[in-house]
Amino acid sequence: MSDLDPSGILLPERFIPTPRSISPEAQAFLSHKPPVGQMELPALEDKAGWRAHAAAANAQVAAFVERNVTAYPAETITHALSACPLYEVVPNTLAPENAQQAILYIHGGGFFMGGGEAAISSALPFASLARTRTFSLDYRMPPDDPFPAALDDAIEAYRWLLERYRPERIAVYGPSAGGNLAAAVILKARDLGLPLPGACAVHSPCSDCTESGDSYETNAVLDIILQRRMPQLMALYAGGHDLTDPLLSPAFADYSAGFPPTLLTTGTRDLLLSSTVMLHRAMRRGGVKAELHVWEAMTHAPFFHAPEERELLDETIRFLLEHIAGE
Repeated sequence: MSDLDPSGILLPERFIPTPRSISPEAQAFLSHKPPVGQMELPALEDKAGWRAHAAAANAQVAAFVERNVTAYPAETITHALSACPLYEVVPNTLAPENAQQAILYIHGGGFFMGGGEAAISSALPFASLARTRTFSLDYRMPPDDPFPAALDDAIEAYRWLLERYRPERIAVYGPSAGGNLAAAVILKARDLGLPLPGACAVHSPCSDCTESGDSYETNAVLDIILQRRMPQLMALYAGGHDLTDPLLSPAFADYSAGFPPTLLTTGTRDLLLSSTVMLHRAMRRGGVKAELHVWEAMTHAPFFHAPEERELLDETIRFLLEHIAGE
């Protein structure tokens, strides 16, 4: 049981079978050890340990997404922001009708990994399927650069895009930690008086750094990718800031002052199902045109290379392009 609240329901130990309601590929994904699993985390104050942990995790992620380089060919142009690179991914499938629009892609990775080559490779399928220039932000991360460094980088990247594209022709997308930053950068841009982008989409966003949601209990271990709470990781990213700060935890933000149409996606086995639901409800309370799509048996990560992963990508891209298409 959780030590957060003594009240609750004690469930008996039970076996959760792999459902037959999903594709054979997704069934295989749930029935085997995933290619990228959850590692033990260093102590909060162990910066050297975190750097080594991030390097090992990055090597895993980079090796896994390397196949995207040949599967989704593209040209990559590196733009130097003041503190980090912004990678412009120009897919071979670039459509002429999409020439005046852009997608800001903010990678996931628990706020501490997923940068470098992985930030490029992970954006390749998105750019290729969207047939649109996609700008992947290689933002700064802890242990050396905690909050608000990544958010500051995202704001700079968004300003950079605003100098080149009309705001209504820009979409912002992020999975996991990138989903947190996708929401946070738009909230921050709004607070700064910047024009808002045309659309936003997030997958399994880490929108509640207090990790208070129901699914942190109900989907613990059941999510084979993200198996449990990671309070030390949330503390590492926060860098001493209040975890309920809306720019740290966008689920606690007020959306009534404006926010673009947003698509939120998750799965029934996602540890961050509640985090996604809470963000959706906060947006709806604020009057945002927000859609919540939940995939059967999906974990925090999409079913890699299963039909459902392509379906999720297609759904997300369709939503974004519909909202940033020009007249």
